[in-house]
Amino acid sequence: MLRNRLFALIGLLVIASMVLAACGTPAAPADPETVEVVVTEVVEVERDAFTTPHPILGDVRVRQALSYCTNKLDLIKSVYVTLTPEQQEGLVMHTNIPTDHWAYAGDENITIYEFDPEKGAALLDEAGWTLAEGASIRTNANGEALALQFTTTNATFRQTWGAVFVQQMANCGVQIIPLYAPASWWFGDTTGLARRDFTLGAFAWVGTADPGGQTLYACDQIPTPSNGWEGQNYMGWCNETASAAIKNANNTLIKDERIGFYRTFQAEFANDVPSIPLFNRTETLATSADLTGFAPTPGEPYYTYNVYDWEIAGSDTIVMGFPQEPASLFTLVEDAYVANVAYTLIRPFQSTSLNYDFQAVLVKQLPTLENGGTTNNDVEVSEGAKVVDANGDVVDLAAGVTIINSAGETVEYTGGTVSMKQLVSRFDLVDGLTWEDGTPVTSADLELGQKIACDPESGATSFITCNKTASVEFSGNGYTQTWLPGVQDPLYFIPVWPIYPAHQLGDVPAAEWATNPLVAETPLSYGPYRIVEWVKGERMVFEANPNWYGTPVKTPNIVIQIITPESQEGLLLGGEIDTLGSEAIVSPTETLAAAAAEGKITLYVNPSATWEHIDLALFIR
Repeated sequence: MLRNRLFALIGLLVIASMVLAACGTPAAPADPETVEVVVTEVVEVERDAFTTPHPILGDVRVRQALSYCTNKLDLIKSVYVTLTPEQQEGLVMHTNIPTDHWAYAGDENITIYEFDPEKGAALLDEAGWTLAEGASIRTNANGEALALQFTTTNATFRQTWGAVFVQQMANCGVQIIPLYAPASWWFGDTTGLARRDFTLGAFAWVGTADPGGQTLYACDQIPTPSNGWEGQNYMGWCNETASAAIKNANNTLIKDERIGFYRTFQAEFANDVPSIPLFNRTETLATSADLTGFAPTPGEPYYTYNVYDWEIAGSDTIVMGFPQEPASLFTLVEDAYVANVAYTLIRPFQSTSLNYDFQAVLVKQLPTLENGGTTNNDVEVSEGAKVVDANGDVVDLAAGVTIINSAGETVEYTGGTVSMKQLVSRFDLVDGLTWEDGTPVTSADLELGQKIACDPESGATSFITCNKTASVEFSGNGYTQTWLPGVQDPLYFIPVWPIYPAHQLGDVPAAEWATNPLVAETPLSYGPYRIVEWVKGERMVFEANPNWYGTPVKTPNIVIQIITPESQEGLLLGGEIDTLGSEAIVSPTETLAAAAAEGKITLYVNPSATWEHIDLALFIR
């Protein structure tokens, strides 16, 4: 992601004025010996980064034209060759939410960009990008070519649909310059996406059971050098209506209200085209035929959730094939899918979402309003108190601020005290959770997790949870989470703080975490496995954690083999690796389908909420 490139736009302000002041009367000629020459100092003024609209993509007509010129169905056909036409059609996306999701706005409420290159060409003409007679690339009045760099990973499937996209744009007179980069760069914590180092950038957001979206699209989630690169709104898109809607959609417990807010958001998103949604992905995975216990499930993005159950009769080792190597195991800042898959071997998440239903894993229960683990209290707040207003923003309560009171009414605060809702949840870790060195996991480890997650020096990219937290009381073997008055997050019952070993890392400054090998390369485990070796570019080796509290592992060793996309099928069919996950396979190829039919491998194809898209850089450095 070339996040190392902290190119800031520097505006050079040069003030060079010469004042000639003559001694004597104003009418007298200047005496060279008495003339005072004053030259002001040349001052370099640093300009805020990413405030210059992109000279091409800054025009919404161009963005809309690119959408009309994109044949999403042909992109899908290029990578999902074994699906039926109906299945292929069902994967097309028009917004950030799949068309069969409860939060989808409905075709009638948004702009639909059906494949229409003629409409795209007309918009490009209108925007001043015309196609001269005999030319293949459009130019503007200055003779500049309509050329855009297209960056994505070097995974085979993205190169496959990427080549089709390049040709589609060429058919509309748009030159696309593809850059297929290593995932470790594209998804690195200080490179590529995290530093907004792209023009057109393609990748997939890993879908979850809930649409979410605030960190991706809100105006205050645009990463810049001045805010420490906080947020994941890599496009730099700020639409106030959409921003308020996405925040409100994530700050109400009433589903119908959420649907309305998501509808408003999607209408703005589709009109502005800060990103081109392409297609919903299926989750396709393949294993050796004799691997048992492998059970990828819709709704749960990480298929390693039950890795302790994996087994091959007569073998003490399972080899997983990764065509992309994690850049780091510090997943607070490393957002690559492969990093999270590897991380779950040593540190399982505290809850799962199998079949889009949340379940407790490392906590005794998910504290809901129904089971009494959470209360939604009426509290009195007065001027100056930190609250979340009716737009979902954290503000200091003052006259003129619009809030939602405890009765659910939207009112303007005029002074005195007012009653608002406040969520309070209690999370308790399961008994027996232990670090690999035998040290019990305690609330101190959760407290360190909260500290690092909320420290800008750590490299964390989002502080929404931190900013909306009123207080956290760490006690016993868990914590009590008290949200700011006004927070009505529909996922209030999901554990919010990571678990880090306080006895090992408690004194390490947050600024050093990303580069500390104990964090990035050999994190201490509380999970079913522990990492014992990482040979960069070759393999990651894990062995059973003797202090794992849960279901005993059935296979003593797990090896993640770093392979190439070109070799992955041959290695699986040859028995050199035992698994290929959804990070490696987009859809079952004819070769894999034939091998599965012959019983040589087992193939899994599940629906997924993960989706491919192309982000558009709306501003340049």
